[in-house]
Amino acid sequence: MGFKEMVAADIKGVFLNPDEYGEPRTIILDGEKYENIIVVISGVKEQDRHQLTSDHGQGLYAATSVLHCAIADLGGRQPEKGQRIKISDDSTGQFFKPFYVAKSDCEMGMLRVELEEVSE
Repeated sequence: MGFKEMVAADIKGVFLNPDEYGEPRTIILDGEKYENIIVVISGVKEQDRHQLTSDHGQGLYAATSVLHCAIADLGGRQPEKGQRIKISDDSTGQFFKPFYVAKSDCEMGMLRVELEEVSE
């Protein structure tokens, strides 16, 4: 088994393992629904939203987080910057949070997607 095969096995066997770090979620990307895929969502933090001089949205904060999942679980599609993506709050897939993709990278089959949402 080569290095790439070992990394691929570790992605599913350790990092995206629901008994370790991963959680089953449903993702909606461009109207396409991907149910019960294993993801890791980390780094949820609120920070002051950058306000423009013409922006009157006081009291709003930008919440950022990072999504990790296998690109194969999204049908080989990599989300693009500015694209909307919805992620379920839990494994039931009934309630979704909308996000904007701030940045998206893929290395050895693993997606790392930086997400932004606006919350009060």
